[in-house]
Amino acid sequence: MIRFTWRQFRAPAVAAAGALLVLAAFAVVTGPDLARAWSATLAACGRAGDCPSATAAFARTDGVLAAALGTLVSLVPALVGAFWGAPAVARELEGGTLPLVWTQSVTRGRWMLVRLGVVGAATALATALLSLAVTWWAAPLDRAGATRYATFAQRDVVPVGHALFAFALGVTAGLLVRRTVPAMAVTLVAFTAVRVVTAFGLRPRLVAPEQHALALDPGSTGLGSAASPSLLLNGWFNGGPSSALDPATPPMPDAWILSTRVVDGGGHALTDAVLDATCPAVMARDGAPPAVPGHVPVAQDAREAFQACVSRIGATYHEVVTFQPSGRYWTLQWLEAGLFTGAALLLAAFCVWWIRRV
Repeated sequence: MIRFTWRQFRAPAVAAAGALLVLAAFAVVTGPDLARAWSATLAACGRAGDCPSATAAFARTDGVLAAALGTLVSLVPALVGAFWGAPAVARELEGGTLPLVWTQSVTRGRWMLVRLGVVGAATALATALLSLAVTWWAAPLDRAGATRYATFAQRDVVPVGHALFAFALGVTAGLLVRRTVPAMAVTLVAFTAVRVVTAFGLRPRLVAPEQHALALDPGSTGLGSAASPSLLLNGWFNGGPSSALDPATPPMPDAWILSTRVVDGGGHALTDAVLDATCPAVMARDGAPPAVPGHVPVAQDAREAFQACVSRIGATYHEVVTFQPSGRYWTLQWLEAGLFTGAALLLAAFCVWWIRRV
């Protein structure tokens, strides 16, 4: 039974192996040069005393290629679910070949277990190798950018959990829908929905985030300085009164900042009404929109007025940053990978149970 399943799956497995070999060759050829360039950048900026600028510039190296590889890792689980998972059962049901198979002393449960085991193992191995190659190649760029959570779903073990879940989801869709093309469509839509819910709803809550309270600093006006937290008045320096209040994000390398808020001691958010009463001159400012959006010359008196406003607000309000620290990266990786793998096992168990009803 295992041999028969492998013979059916041999063509897509060979194609996947060939693509992985091409990617591995590319990583082996170009990866060491990228790592050496990163080491040279660190050495040079250390002597010059300006590593933040140098590392920011290096992080943009091969940005298009890095984004393309990350997108590939994100897409592979969905493609596995649609092209490996959905047809695994739906094609057999659609073609009417399963009744013949089950007359050859092969039980339905055993047939499903072998199908899930062989293709599932290939899915895990292929995705793990892909993620390993991309993670290793992009490591210098990730360290330079200091934003490891930005590529969370494209690195390390999470893609493997995603792929296993997508494969099991595809098999389940094929088993229930019984037609290959509709099952593929259902798999893609369902998997995309789960990924979106996970990224924006579940992942930030897998572990309770931390919070830091920071004083509002009147010395940092939000006019390009990121050395310390400040209050930004959206729209005020763009030719009109403020319609939103945004605290500047403090520099927190490799942390995942979930939100930044300005609140008082009781946790109540700063509102436009309070700002109007505290800084009437600032909020009454008006003017023509800038000729080039985002490039507004700011006079010295405007800077001083803004700093005075921040100083008055800072007497009562402070900034609260909610974030996941860098040290939780691997905890969140294993938790999400484990949740998706567990969901895949549950779907696989359902498939083994349901196949007996077909």
